[in-house]
Amino acid sequence: MPTKNVKPRDQRIDDALDTSGVRHRATLKQEWPLLALLIFVWCALWQDFSPANLIFGVIISLVIVTLFPLPPVVLSGRMNVWYCLQLFIWFVGQVFVASVQVARLAIFRGKKTRSGVIAVPLRTDSDLIVTTVGHVLTLIPGSFVIDVDRSSSTLYLHYINIESQQDMDRAREAVRDIERRMIMAIGSRDEFDAIKHECGPNLLRMKGNK
Repeated sequence: MPTKNVKPRDQRIDDALDTSGVRHRATLKQEWPLLALLIFVWCALWQDFSPANLIFGVIISLVIVTLFPLPPVVLSGRMNVWYCLQLFIWFVGQVFVASVQVARLAIFRGKKTRSGVIAVPLRTDSDLIVTTVGHVLTLIPGSFVIDVDRSSSTLYLHYINIESQQDMDRAREAVRDIERRMIMAIGSRDEFDAIKHECGPNLLRMKGNK
């Protein structure tokens, strides 16, 4: 991937304000991806995708975006349905596998299990992808995001079962694999091409077997 500029992104502050210094308000058309993500996170946290909980999730999401307005989410203008489906199937599988692993650690190792806090600089500059990667990590048992450095797209994670440098390297690679999957699904065309170039022509076959 191209070298990323780690300087603070003052342009983002400018983008959030109009010429009079008043915060922009995103339209419903601009906010629907955020609303959809909030609804999904709400239902996933409750592990309940029933119609009643979906409706309540819609209400909660509308209240959140109304009380805590954000600048318009800048979309990449690209979404690949096939990669989105692959991402969803992979995510469901990871939740199951990670749940079994965490249960095994709790039963057989208990208090002897060691955890660590690691920093993972991502390759993307997209706020949407950084946020989505953080949500996916938090929903998979065994890891959650404790802080984000927006200027450098760095996630700070609490990760379970970290006992060596190799464990930390493996955890960072797992996070970057999630980022790669997100870019393949909803990243910009430039990021998509850079990921393919970085990982080589056998990207999908190599990663799909993991």
